[in-house]
Amino acid sequence: MTTRLYTHPIYLEHLTPEGHPERPERLLALEKAFASEAFGDLDRVEAPRADEEVILLVHPEAYLDRIRKAIPESGLTHIDADTSASPKSFEAALTAIGGVIDAVDAVFAGQSDNAFVASRPPGHHAETHTAMGFCLFNHVAIAARHAQRIHGAERIAIIDWDVHHGNGTQDIFWQDPTVHYLSSHQMPLFPGTGAKNETGAGNIVNAPLSPHVGSDHFREAFRSRILPALDNLKPDLVLISAGFDAHHRDPLAQINLTEDDFDWATGKLMDIVAQSCDNRLVSVLEGGYDLVGLAESATAHVQRLMRG
Repeated sequence: MTTRLYTHPIYLEHLTPEGHPERPERLLALEKAFASEAFGDLDRVEAPRADEEVILLVHPEAYLDRIRKAIPESGLTHIDADTSASPKSFEAALTAIGGVIDAVDAVFAGQSDNAFVASRPPGHHAETHTAMGFCLFNHVAIAARHAQRIHGAERIAIIDWDVHHGNGTQDIFWQDPTVHYLSSHQMPLFPGTGAKNETGAGNIVNAPLSPHVGSDHFREAFRSRILPALDNLKPDLVLISAGFDAHHRDPLAQINLTEDDFDWATGKLMDIVAQSCDNRLVSVLEGGYDLVGLAESATAHVQRLMRG
């Protein structure tokens, strides 16, 4: 398998308040992990900056203007209680979007089989009109719309295993059967969405997990709900909102997964993707706030992308 890794130094310049869990050190931990010999075959690409107009595939122009104007010239500002911005945050977000879009283009062009975009800020909590949960723009949703517009993708699946439900992605595609959103997450937990009965236009599959469960419950949720729905869809493209905060070390939740669970889930998705869409899979970093747990989990995920 040919796997691309997208990074960019600008991601480190999105600054957050002292003690904030979504911090630049997260990417430094991944950078150190991916420097090992095991990742020598990665196709490493510096993510390009997206044009601002691509944001309008998902978010209205008034929202784009509001976020742009909220970026401070110096210091930090709060978009909401949890979501902050610094002078380079807008550029970091545009480059995060650019990485995911370029990765989608690469897998459709056959330049790589799959890709992992190690970017920040994250995106899956950003709703159509609302920034929240550390997120400014919804990168995965924008990438899905780009795949439809540029590559003619008719059936797209977004798999979200971040421990926090991706309310933004669900909100954006709630009534759109061309994009299926399949999520495992802890419940109850922020943002309070993601119940099994939230099904949209039949395109939403939620597999909530109770606090303090571990590998067995996570894998059963995948086997019974997410994998059958994905297999039935026969997608043209699979996007992963790859949060690693369901790891047992993570401070923001109470799910007890290990890196082996992310390896297993990645492999199960790749089995389906190999049959349905010529391996086209793009994964983008969302959460994961313990640096050791994040590095170990992302390492297992990317190694499985490389192995097939």
